[in-house]
Amino acid sequence: KAPSIEIQLLSLTSSTMVLTATKVIDGRDHLLGRLASIVAKELLAGQSIVIVRCDEMCISGSLVRNRVKYAQFRRKKMNTNPRKGPFHFKSPSRMVWRTIRGMVHQKTARGQEALSRLSTFEGIPEPYDKQKRVVVPAALRVMRLKSVRAYTVIGELANSVGWKHRDLLQKLESKRKAQAGEFYEKKKEKEALRKKAIEAAGSELAKVNEVLAGFGY
Repeated sequence: KAPSIEIQLLSLTSSTMVLTATKVIDGRDHLLGRLASIVAKELLAGQSIVIVRCDEMCISGSLVRNRVKYAQFRRKKMNTNPRKGPFHFKSPSRMVWRTIRGMVHQKTARGQEALSRLSTFEGIPEPYDKQKRVVVPAALRVMRLKSVRAYTVIGELANSVGWKHRDLLQKLESKRKAQAGEFYEKKKEKEALRKKAIEAAGSELAKVNEVLAGFGY
């Protein structure tokens, strides 16, 4: 199956995602808290959600500010036995997962079931690179954050606190984008050939089209 590079807009004002097929959300350029709150509500309502490109999601504030906040967060531990938690994740996908976990009452059975319906990934792995992806306008950085405000990309923050896979991810993503570009060029060629065939057969199909038009097609 050829990969699809189409991205649709997901409007949560007129309708919700509830009880539809699994939604694949492209996390690129979304604000972490805004997207997490929307996703948490949909998970609790029964929707299954996959978030890809978590490494390209954003947090408001400069990188220096967010590094300080994360350093303070990492100091929180159990005095008598730190191995029992809390655990501080370094990968972007787990950072996003942990943020959403805090919004679904995860210590209840309902919260655990909601959390089981969530998957988060860095980049766009198989098979989600071949599926349609959606964005959430209510959580986009360009919609919610002034252009003069500083922001931090989660991948940069994770890399600065010890995440070790940024270079590997960039290599895999560049390979995926190259394959998607090749597919898109072939798709355009096929579409051009289809239009030419329709134009060439226009005179032959004129009578057929008239009959179909009478039936509203």
